[in-house]
Amino acid sequence: MTPPLIPGLTAQEQAQLYEKLHVYNRGRASYKEAGAYLVVIPREGHPAYSLWIYSPLPERQHIFYLCELSADVNESLRTASTLCFYSQRRLLIVEYNAKRMQSNGDDLIPVGKYRGHFLHEILSIDPAYLGWIAYKFQPRIPKQERFVHIARIYYSAHTDSQRAKARRKPAGRFLGKEGEKLENLRLTVTHVRLEDNPYKTQVRGVTPFFYVRQVLSLTDAAGNRACLCVNARTASRHSCVLPATEHAYQPGETIEIASARVARTYWSGKTPCTRLNYVRLK
Repeated sequence: MTPPLIPGLTAQEQAQLYEKLHVYNRGRASYKEAGAYLVVIPREGHPAYSLWIYSPLPERQHIFYLCELSADVNESLRTASTLCFYSQRRLLIVEYNAKRMQSNGDDLIPVGKYRGHFLHEILSIDPAYLGWIAYKFQPRIPKQERFVHIARIYYSAHTDSQRAKARRKPAGRFLGKEGEKLENLRLTVTHVRLEDNPYKTQVRGVTPFFYVRQVLSLTDAAGNRACLCVNARTASRHSCVLPATEHAYQPGETIEIASARVARTYWSGKTPCTRLNYVRLK
């Protein structure tokens, strides 16, 4: 099969790109046996490259859409090769083929909460539900049996991407060692959670008074994660409601910290996080 011409590249650039792709595919299974991931060249009305999956198993349609990539071929291949790196499937560049790539409706969900949506949409927002369709849903008619088969093809793509994520090195680092004093931190709030301080909540007569604290998730300029608690100085009459006299932090807000101590370090999944206390703002 002659590789297609890639728009915007010279003959030399194209030859170098296909050589890199050949090296990437070395040792992977034949597309006739295991299928392949396809990077589809832009076409009229679709200025970006797109990622598809080919399977030799279904009786009729064999190629299914996965997601959009980039308008740049090198960026598109980087993204696709990262997602598919730990798969045995090859990665190929192809032109769009309307006859073989247009959906005939077999990948349209006929039941459940996502009825009327395509499987590729659920792949990106609820892969667990896709797994349920692939291995738990009981087909009753031949058309549903084919639908389940296609769901398994999509779920295999999800499995490949998860395998790649599992092998990545943890991102970021701890801001310091436990007990260490840190100075001049500039952190950005990414998430705010309100909770009652159970040690200060009290009832005066029959009226409860809640001391609400803001649990802030933050990142620094390098993407390292941290968290800290900001306790309200005044009481609230309502649980998890911040008094109007207190400053309510918002995602995207920047916090300038003059000094803080590392209360502890811990892992959130594969991401290192640093809990701060004794925080003094600038």
